[in-house]
Amino acid sequence: MPIYRCNKCGFIAETVPMLPGSKIPCTRCTHPSTVYETVFFAEKLAERYFAALREIEALKVGDKSAALSDPATPGAATATSSAVKPAPAPPAIALDQLDLHNTASLATPEQHQPLKQWFKTRQIEAQFDYNNVDTTGFFDDAARALGDNFALFAELLERIRYAYRNSHSGLNLELANVSQKDAQALTTLCRQFYSHTLFARYNYQKPEKIVHLTLQTATTVRQFFEGGWLEWLVLVELLEQLKAKKCAFSCARGVKVVFPNEDLHEIDVMALVETQSGQTPIYIECKTGEFRREIDKFLRLKKRLGIPRQQFIICASDLSDEQAAGLCAMYELTFVNLQTLAAKLQALI
Repeated sequence: MPIYRCNKCGFIAETVPMLPGSKIPCTRCTHPSTVYETVFFAEKLAERYFAALREIEALKVGDKSAALSDPATPGAATATSSAVKPAPAPPAIALDQLDLHNTASLATPEQHQPLKQWFKTRQIEAQFDYNNVDTTGFFDDAARALGDNFALFAELLERIRYAYRNSHSGLNLELANVSQKDAQALTTLCRQFYSHTLFARYNYQKPEKIVHLTLQTATTVRQFFEGGWLEWLVLVELLEQLKAKKCAFSCARGVKVVFPNEDLHEIDVMALVETQSGQTPIYIECKTGEFRREIDKFLRLKKRLGIPRQQFIICASDLSDEQAAGLCAMYELTFVNLQTLAAKLQALI
């Protein structure tokens, strides 16, 4: 059942079925309160709880660091000159020991700090959700599975997006006219996604060769299928390249930035990499649908951030190699698809 929490008296209660976002008087104090889906409310509550835990741990680490850097402490290191720019701090554990597909070590304020400072020097406020780079869940694994065989899974993705947009609860996937190899790959993917709770229900009618899928109503899952999967895929690919090159870095996903004139923008994936030439920003915009009308916006944003064209990347899942090459020749931006992303990052880092 839907749930609400009164912002005035703190009372929490279930209510009769209502549209999420509707207002209802609190049964304790009658103050108007917003109705939420129970799963959504629980997700947000858990996010705040774990974010608070991370902040507490960060404060503990900060206290220790302050004690070590205090000149009055015996053996303390001498403070560096304020004229020296701080380099991005490496992840909390050594890169060669970092399991990119199962770590929360990047989801910390310390890991994001160099990027935050980079924006600050440009008078830009950056707002981070540290959970966006926490790979202890299954979103990154699911994204990699989709990217590894995107030609086959693209139609399924589009049908899922269509079902969400039209408020359908599920869809049927008919495999009678699909090759045995492709049918096996599709059923394996659907079973895997079901086991990872990306589908609410999975059922395969073997005689008819029909897969019945019930969609998950959780907001984060819907966002994943509506384009978030590409952000996860790009993030993991970027991290793998950084790990291979053993680079110190600061990375983020879904960064909300506010410019001095209060313009708002969201950056899909970004990293600040420590290289021999200094700090190298890498900006990646992720597009699973039409994006051509936004090219002028990206050109202005690239100029505004002062990022060279080779480091300002548009990764579009539907682009062919020929289209990507043509767009690179036409605009001061770098265009890649799923097949050319890794090579471009490898050459850049």
